[in-house]
Amino acid sequence: MRLHIRGGHLIDPANNVDRQADIYIADGKVVGIGNAPGPFTVDQTIDATGHWVCPGLVDVSAHLREPGQGHKATIASEAQAAVRGGITTLCQSPMTRPVLDSPAVAELIRQRAEATRMIRVVTLGALTQGLEGQQLAAMAALKEAGCVGVSNGWSPIANPLVLRRAMEYAATYDLTVFLHPEDAALRNGGCAHEGAVSVRLGLPGIPQAAETVAVARDIALVEQTGVRAHFCRLSTARAVQMVARAQFDGVPVTADVAVHQLHLTEMDIADFNSQCHVRPPLRSLRDLEGLRQGVLRGSVAAVCSDHQPHEQDAKLKPFSDTEPGISGLETLLPLTLRLVNDGILNLRDAIARLTSGPAQILGIDGGHLAVGARADVCIFDPDAAWVVDSNALTSRGRNTPFHGWELKGRVTHTVFDGRLVYEG
Repeated sequence: MRLHIRGGHLIDPANNVDRQADIYIADGKVVGIGNAPGPFTVDQTIDATGHWVCPGLVDVSAHLREPGQGHKATIASEAQAAVRGGITTLCQSPMTRPVLDSPAVAELIRQRAEATRMIRVVTLGALTQGLEGQQLAAMAALKEAGCVGVSNGWSPIANPLVLRRAMEYAATYDLTVFLHPEDAALRNGGCAHEGAVSVRLGLPGIPQAAETVAVARDIALVEQTGVRAHFCRLSTARAVQMVARAQFDGVPVTADVAVHQLHLTEMDIADFNSQCHVRPPLRSLRDLEGLRQGVLRGSVAAVCSDHQPHEQDAKLKPFSDTEPGISGLETLLPLTLRLVNDGILNLRDAIARLTSGPAQILGIDGGHLAVGARADVCIFDPDAAWVVDSNALTSRGRNTPFHGWELKGRVTHTVFDGRLVYEG
C-alpha cells in the first residue's frame, strides 16, 4: 500500500515538526515528508485538510485480558477500540492468567496481536515467579522472548532484599523495572483515598503515604542498583515531586499518570459511583493539580489510558467489592486534548506525552514520523465535539465514568504499519 496523506498539519514532537506537510508512505515506512520521494505512484490518498496528523499513539498501560479473562475482553476486541482511539502500540502488563513469567505466554500474546494486523503489543515480563514476590523470574528468557521490561504488577514486593536482587538482575540484562508504588501494609485493603469523602461514605481509605513511602524506598534501591526504573500510574502530588527531585539528581527514573487522574478527584465517588473505583484511587484536588504540573514540566513523561475493561457485573456490587478500572482506550486522546483546551498543556507537549515520551520509556522505535520510520499515524479533527456514550464504545468493556461528557477531538483515520486500519 502506497499512501499519500494530504493537507494535514503534522505535529511530531520527537523531530521538532509543527507545520502543514504531506506524508508519503510505502512498504510500511514513511518515505517522504512534505515532498514525494521522486516519482511516486499513489494507491490511496487521505485528505487530512483541517486535521492534525501525528505519530500513532503509544499507550504504556493497557490490560487486554488475554490470556485468561476472555469474558472481559480479547486482544482482537481491544485492538479495534485502540485504533478507533488512534493508538497503534500498547503495553501489556504481566498480570495475565497464567502470569506472564514464561516465554510461552509472551509468544502467545505476540501471535494474537499480530493476527489482528491492527496494533503492536509489547509486553512486560514478571519480575518474580507468579508475581508472588519470592523467587526471581527468568528475566533473560523473557527478554529473549521480546519483553521490553519487567514488573510485579499490583503485587508489591514486601521484602526489600528481594526487590534489590530483582533490580540487580534486571540491570544485568538492561531491562527497565516498572514499579507500581504501593505499600501493601499502609494500603490495608482500602478502596478510596483516605480523606473527608471516604470518611463520610464509610469506605476504607488508602493514605497518600501508601504511595510516597513506596516511592522513597524504590528510589533508594534504584540509586543502589543503578537499574532503569519507571513509576507507573502515580496518583499523588508528593510522589511527583519526589520523582522530579530524583531525576534532577540524575537517578534513572521516569513516571506516567493515567489520564483519568488528570480530570477526576475523590469527590467523583461521592455517590458511591463504582465507575470511579480505580487503583490507585482518585485523590484530592491538590493531588490532581500536582499531577498536571508534573505532566506540564515533563517529570511525568507519559499519559496512559490504564485501560481495564470489565463486564457489567464487575461494577454492580457495593463500591468496595467492585473491580477497579476504567475502559479508557477511546477517551485517551480527547481527554488529553481537554488539557490543551483548558490551557494546562500546549498541543505539542500533549502529543509528546502520548507518543515520543511513552516510546522512550518502553525503549521501542516508535512515537515519531521521520523519513524511514515505521508508518504508524493518527489523524484527528481537533474541533470535532462528541458526547461519550458508554453503550457505543468499541471496547468490550463499557465501564467509564465519562459517560455523558462532551469532549473535543476525534480520530478520523489510523494507519498501522503503512495500512489504513481505521476510518471514522
